[in-house]
Amino acid sequence: MECAAQRAPRAGHGGALIVVAVIKPAIQVRGMRLDDLDTVSALEQASYEFPWSPGIFGDCVKAGHPCWVLCVDGVIAGYGILSMGAGEAHVLNLCIGPDWRGRGLGRHLLGRLLDIARWNGAERVFLEVRPSNPLAKALYESVGFSEIGRRPRYYPARDGREDAIVMALNIVKDDIEK
Repeated sequence: MECAAQRAPRAGHGGALIVVAVIKPAIQVRGMRLDDLDTVSALEQASYEFPWSPGIFGDCVKAGHPCWVLCVDGVIAGYGILSMGAGEAHVLNLCIGPDWRGRGLGRHLLGRLLDIARWNGAERVFLEVRPSNPLAKALYESVGFSEIGRRPRYYPARDGREDAIVMALNIVKDDIEK
């Protein structure tokens, strides 16, 4: 809990000290469990026009991919999934539920995923993002990802297919914003 204190600015308070408490929510990033899949799938369905199926999430957990959920006061607000191999990591999915956006949770979760990638020996992290998702692209750029290419017609879209912007970040110890 953070507290701020100041002297009362007006007469009538007798110069009393006013204390204001600001309670920050408890944010936890923990491993995704099979019993999280209903909630994770619901967030995915609410977030994307072409969502992953529940089976894809289950396969990722069962395959041992680093799968994580971000909880706010014990409630799952988002999730992220990595694939690791050969000194590289790939962000397969990163999502914050619609009701939780705009609070810095995506940045927090991305930071943890990058930490996990680094702790597992990755020197470079890749991801794909839709051109129609400029907020996600801006987040990735703000932590140092750069566009390295495109995958034509990679994503399903309402009007057919949409390219994927391929982005990469070289990571070394202590270069990730917290």
